[in-house]
Amino acid sequence: MPEIGPAEPWIVREIGAPAEQDGALLQGESVFALANGHVGLRGNLEEPHPGGMPGTFLNSLYEERDLQYPEEGYGFPEQTQTIVNGPNGKRIALYVDGESFDLRTGEVRRHERVLDLRAGTLTREVEWVSPGGAEVWLRTERLVSFVRPSVAALRYSVRADAELRIESDLVVDEELPSPREDDPRASAILQDPFEPISHDDDQLVCRTRRSDISVAAAVTHTGADGTVSSTPELIRWVTTGRGEITFEKFLAYHWPATDDAVTDRDAAARDGFDVLAREQRDYLDDFWAGADVEVDGDPDIQQAVRFGLFHVLQAGAQAGPHPIPAKGLTGNGYDGHTLWDTESYVLRTLTYTHPGCVGPALKWRHNTLDHARERARELKLDGAAFPWRTISGPECSGYWPAGTAALHVNADIADAVLRYHAATGDDEFMREAGDELLSETAKLWKSVAYFDDEGVAHIAGVTGPDEYTALMDDNIYTNLMAEQNLRAAGVDLRLNIPYAENRQVHEQAAGFTRLPEWDFTDDDYPLMLSHHYLNLYRKQVVKQADVVLAMMVRGDAFTTEQKRRNFAYYEARTVRDSSLSAPIQAVLAAELGHLTLAHDYLAEAALLDLRSGGESGGDGLHIAACAGAWISLVMGFGGLRDHGGALSFRPRLPPGLTRLSFHVHWRGSKLCVTITRDTVSYTADGEVTFRHEGDEVRVRAGEELKFAVDPIDDIPAPPSPRPPRRHSLSA
Repeated sequence: MPEIGPAEPWIVREIGAPAEQDGALLQGESVFALANGHVGLRGNLEEPHPGGMPGTFLNSLYEERDLQYPEEGYGFPEQTQTIVNGPNGKRIALYVDGESFDLRTGEVRRHERVLDLRAGTLTREVEWVSPGGAEVWLRTERLVSFVRPSVAALRYSVRADAELRIESDLVVDEELPSPREDDPRASAILQDPFEPISHDDDQLVCRTRRSDISVAAAVTHTGADGTVSSTPELIRWVTTGRGEITFEKFLAYHWPATDDAVTDRDAAARDGFDVLAREQRDYLDDFWAGADVEVDGDPDIQQAVRFGLFHVLQAGAQAGPHPIPAKGLTGNGYDGHTLWDTESYVLRTLTYTHPGCVGPALKWRHNTLDHARERARELKLDGAAFPWRTISGPECSGYWPAGTAALHVNADIADAVLRYHAATGDDEFMREAGDELLSETAKLWKSVAYFDDEGVAHIAGVTGPDEYTALMDDNIYTNLMAEQNLRAAGVDLRLNIPYAENRQVHEQAAGFTRLPEWDFTDDDYPLMLSHHYLNLYRKQVVKQADVVLAMMVRGDAFTTEQKRRNFAYYEARTVRDSSLSAPIQAVLAAELGHLTLAHDYLAEAALLDLRSGGESGGDGLHIAACAGAWISLVMGFGGLRDHGGALSFRPRLPPGLTRLSFHVHWRGSKLCVTITRDTVSYTADGEVTFRHEGDEVRVRAGEELKFAVDPIDDIPAPPSPRPPRRHSLSA
């Protein structure tokens, strides 16, 4: 059974050959996925077997499916969209003296894969003895270009004292495994979504049968002589030889289909794999110079935060006119849909680490504005109602209590717009897209808000971030974020903020603290797999941070003592059945002095996909949790806040860390923050004004500002029904 090797600062290493039955194959395919936001190659082995979940994902290449309901209802979406497995060019079959290279046969003496976070490549090395006794050495290198959005490339080298035959394929509609039946959250698996249009030895052109999206996939090989044949579903290049064969394989994709796929492929092949690899390294050198986070004292977290940032970049770098899906392009989880965590988690991290990704991502929302307006009209509301789940813009969620009713997605988009503009000063973006997004989202709040007999404004019957508490009045997160949205659009409307005087805490929604308590004595998690929503919705049980999230993003609306009481109250009721929860709980735990608890929550978020068995079902990485590692460190222990468009820091370190250093992009400058046990220093390559511990300071290029860090006590964690696993530091 393979395992992720000991933590290394800049690489993720898998040692051992994955087997189909232990889940590690699927996990590795997600962990070792390569993407650029436009094209994604799941980390499948090159040979057809063993095989997990094939995946060549082209952003927004989807098929339509009908949604079925036991009972029809007005405004229920009639169709959904599901990402499909595109033409696969990773597959390479090797035959050694006529025997198939297959890890399930013969003897695997060595098998290792390395994801290099600075080079942006996946390397595989294998030593294998065939059933017939031939000793084989195999090395492959793979990349998906950050510089050339349509291009992927692979270098393949095999050596053996035997006759070798290689069949290198570009295949459409390869067979996929059956969908999982043990989890209702599992994504749909669409077999044979394409119909052929044309083919030759250069490229395959096909289209999805219902959504009618055409795709051109071009392939070529260099470095060895071979023969090519093609059918409507397959281009196969075959080469033979004895002793050693090395070749390079170049792929390019365009959708809708154009001849540019061949043009891009040819340009990549002329330049060669080494040039593409240098471009990749240069791009990543620039990224890490402004995004890296250095963590001293915890090697696991050091590796994990870089792994997370790398995959966040892979999800967003070249997404361009397309969205950033919840799983990025690492798997088919959530059917490839984009949800609210893109704006609230992924774009939050990218705004401060690689802001060039954020404007295009928000422009994609603007490009789908007509769909959101149409949905608002269907709901008898004004302005725009952005979807809970979508690929191209229409609402794709059939479960409306936790979908359509979650109107806060409007305010999450507006929040991302405000954050991006404050951090970059991109006035052109505001003129082209941002101002209209703020206006149209605010119109929805004006149409749903109402005044009671006492003149107090409310928003009734919505679902906040906590999906175990649906259709409530005055969800505190929704109301606070809607207020901010309205204020940005020039509307001053104070919405009710529910507060339980008898318990001295803010209510997640009006009446929440009067609901029956949940019995936590005998539960398996996640609760939604063993309890009906009727039971969950009427109890005080919280799936994920809701009030706690409100205290992070709108911390200016709470006093420190209110935060302390609220945090303790909701810790006792939160079960974290969502990967979105731990990063937020880490941030507030750090702010309130629960430093060891914050470190444990940080580890839960950061190591979710790297721990053995941590990546659920092999359907892709949790990109929001990848972003959450940065959020936990920088907003938690760095104390970064951006309330009202102003940058501020309140740094503190947990007992397990001795130093934390990170970069923040702000108004065209890069600010570097370095925290030790005793001091915090700020340097920048331009002038940056911000607040340190509440006091306004300014750092200029070439200067260093240094302040003493006052020690704070590590306050014990409040009671929790499901505390995070204690994080033990590696030696």
